[in-house]
Amino acid sequence: LQSVLVSGANRGIGLGLVQHLLAMPSPPKWVFAGCREPKGQRAQELQNLASKHPNLVIIPLEVSDPASIKAAASTVEKLLGGSGLNLLINNAGVAKVSTLQDETLENMREVYTTNTIGPMLMGQAFLPLLKKAAQGSPGSALSCSKAAIVNVSSAGGSIASARGWDMMQIVSYRCSKAALNMLTKCQSLGYQEHGILCVALHPGWVQTDMGSSGGH
Repeated sequence: LQSVLVSGANRGIGLGLVQHLLAMPSPPKWVFAGCREPKGQRAQELQNLASKHPNLVIIPLEVSDPASIKAAASTVEKLLGGSGLNLLINNAGVAKVSTLQDETLENMREVYTTNTIGPMLMGQAFLPLLKKAAQGSPGSALSCSKAAIVNVSSAGGSIASARGWDMMQIVSYRCSKAALNMLTKCQSLGYQEHGILCVALHPGWVQTDMGSSGGH
């Protein structure tokens, strides 16, 4: 694994992934950490890591903004200098606490834009770099060290098993993750010919800023 990009990398699962990638026995040559405000207070821990690890590059990235995504892809392409991107982890996400009765158009729009449209646009923007990585890796087996898109999803988006409904309805979040699961299926079918693995992962309910103390 030569290069990886993690969106929403300044806290929670994203920050945890970056920390683990950097601590690997053979860490990636490039770890790109996307976050909304790289110089802001909420990215302090990420800034501290970057000062100690020259292979960590913080990239300004707002996944609900197509222009920001394009700019990030352009920056990453320049830094890779002709190499491809092995792994794209679409981790950035939002959640709004709501019930079926008080869910709103604004909530649905914001959550869907970040959680579903964002990963779609990220896949489009970074496709050329993922294709380049796949072409540079011999063999036909799909893998994260060749070229892959990992969408961080949630069991909350499962239609077959709507666990936790009694505890938390979070309708907009559930709908966005159900749609993300279908997007992942579409990406897997559409990008398979390029040698790109596409998978949705449920990380579990964890104790992060977003997951709160209810996480396991």
